[in-house]
Amino acid sequence: MVAFGKKLKENQIAEWREYYINYKLLKKKLNRYTRQLEDEAGNHQYVLRDFSILLDIQIEKIVMFLIQQQGLLASRLLNIGEHHDVVLHQLDGYKISELQEAYREVGQDLLKLLFFVDMNATGLRKILKKFDKRFGSRFTDYYVKTRANHPYSQLRQVFKHVGIGAVVGAISRNLADLQDHEGNYISIYDQPSLSHPDPVVESIKAAVNKLSNSTGYLEYLGKHAFIIQRDLPSSSEDSFIEENYHFMSLLLNLVNTFLYMVNTYIIVPTADNYSLSVGAAATVCGVIIGSMAVAQVFSSVYFSAWSNRSYFRPLLFSSIVLLVGNTLYALAYDMNSISVLLIGRLFCGFGSARAVNRRYISDCVPLKLRMQASAGFVSASALGMACGPALACLFQTNFTIFNLTFNQDTLPGWVMAFLWLVYLLWLWISFREPYRETKELVPQQFNSGLLVNGHAVEIGFTQPFLLKAEPEHQNDDSDQEFEDCDEDSKGSHQPVTSIVSAFRLLTPSVKVQLFIYFMLKYAMEILLAESSIITGQYFIWSTSSVAIFLACLGLTVLPVNVIVGNYISNIFEERQILLASEIMVCIGILLSFNVLIPYSVPQYVGSALITFVSAEVLEGVNLSLLSRVMSSRLSRGTYNGGLLSTEAGTLARVIADGTITLTGYLGENRLLNVTLLPSLFICITSIVATCFTYNSLY
Repeated sequence: MVAFGKKLKENQIAEWREYYINYKLLKKKLNRYTRQLEDEAGNHQYVLRDFSILLDIQIEKIVMFLIQQQGLLASRLLNIGEHHDVVLHQLDGYKISELQEAYREVGQDLLKLLFFVDMNATGLRKILKKFDKRFGSRFTDYYVKTRANHPYSQLRQVFKHVGIGAVVGAISRNLADLQDHEGNYISIYDQPSLSHPDPVVESIKAAVNKLSNSTGYLEYLGKHAFIIQRDLPSSSEDSFIEENYHFMSLLLNLVNTFLYMVNTYIIVPTADNYSLSVGAAATVCGVIIGSMAVAQVFSSVYFSAWSNRSYFRPLLFSSIVLLVGNTLYALAYDMNSISVLLIGRLFCGFGSARAVNRRYISDCVPLKLRMQASAGFVSASALGMACGPALACLFQTNFTIFNLTFNQDTLPGWVMAFLWLVYLLWLWISFREPYRETKELVPQQFNSGLLVNGHAVEIGFTQPFLLKAEPEHQNDDSDQEFEDCDEDSKGSHQPVTSIVSAFRLLTPSVKVQLFIYFMLKYAMEILLAESSIITGQYFIWSTSSVAIFLACLGLTVLPVNVIVGNYISNIFEERQILLASEIMVCIGILLSFNVLIPYSVPQYVGSALITFVSAEVLEGVNLSLLSRVMSSRLSRGTYNGGLLSTEAGTLARVIADGTITLTGYLGENRLLNVTLLPSLFICITSIVATCFTYNSLY
């Protein structure tokens, strides 16, 4: 493999050589820092500050040159544009060809500029990775977070390249206009499918996509799993994790995630019919669906605590409890007992091991595979959400074996009980409990930190390194910040010991984001849980129709995340997407109300799609933001950030399902509007709260 420094030197554009990242200088600096620290003459505070400043200077040089070149390209396009309309009116084929060549020349120069940006972005990633590996630190997290999300960020210009997008658009549009010199011009805006992009435009788009999407979707989806990225191991710990990594155990963990989501949503299309079959009102389906969430409020805590000691045992316990719960759910029909039905669903909730699923990925998957595993967690959840209702539509049968009834109401319970039995046997045979003595490998290691704008950011040097370091420069405020953080971090690396303590660590903006999570889960639960009642009342849909509708909603999750992760998040800031998604959820809720005109299928399906898709986008962006700003003390231990988000979402589902049942006493004809009112109020409140904390969101 050719070293990057040599590759950079060979591929530099000669006249731009002085504007490339000085990779050789940065490597020399790393070597010098290493020697200084080995000789105990160095100071880790000085190293971090000095290297940060050096990177800032390099990035500023790159960005200023990038802006200058963009300006030159824009000037050339303006000059060419002055002749554009005249040439088109003259219908002179020779001059049109000349004009096309002029645009293509600008396009070729833009390709050179994109290659320049790509090489520098790669160099920046590699030198940050090299720094982390050399010093066993998490400097990359600190540097990227503080620079990329600042409102005056220059680092963002390297990766977002919004100005380049404008140049690409101008070249694309004008070349499309010149394709037909007889005057029948095709607009790339009006009929993009009919246009035939010029080869140079295709090359530019490929280069832009390479620069934008190398990690976009995977990183976005991984953050959606809400595994806090600051909870990273040192190089020695990660080597140990990689040696003991067991793919089959990870697969079993993801299968548990998938089956639990199937178990949650498989009863939604039939819950109202089942409640009628056992002598209760149809709206009691809210309690039936929500009882699982009630139990999950408590199970999340004890599973989170249990995962501190073991992974196999909680997964085993989860499978057994879910097997029992689904069996009770199925038996309730022949016993004609609403109590047994609810107890069965409570058992299913007590078997929720999502806290273990997240924790296993965080602790037992090597760093290089963690983002893929996190994305797998989200994908498994999304597929389970879609497969649950899809399976329900297959159960349109009715037969009896040994006095046990198998119909559309009981088959979800029987099928899930069978699947959990198979999973239990597979788990028993194939799961390998991970070795948990990683701390013995680095007994003196703990997380240090930086204090940046009032926030502690982990750096993760080892304790001997910190103890040996003596301050060399005491003449500015930045030195004092590093020293203050050194003292604070010695006590701040410990995990919190209660959910109250965890809540106290949250900043106002983080609390708002958790409230947003509560809001979107509430809105989604209202939409999904009452779908069978609403569609039956207004449209007389069958169980199969409801199941297909819910399955189609669930199938939108991954495509929507692809679009957001690959494209939208590369154009807009995440806080902009956050606010826009909240507004779209609000619009979807407003369109769902039944007022004035007769309620129709297009209105219901359209508003449900807007609400659900917007909530999915909102969830991904919100958790992506939370994964970066949650306190480092909440990345480990029982009361971690994942638990807080799970509890917020679960509580929202409990309240939403309770709202449906309570509203049933007012009559099913009022169910739709009355249940939408709290959704609308909570959504508007979250939008107002977001506006107040907008500038503090990353």
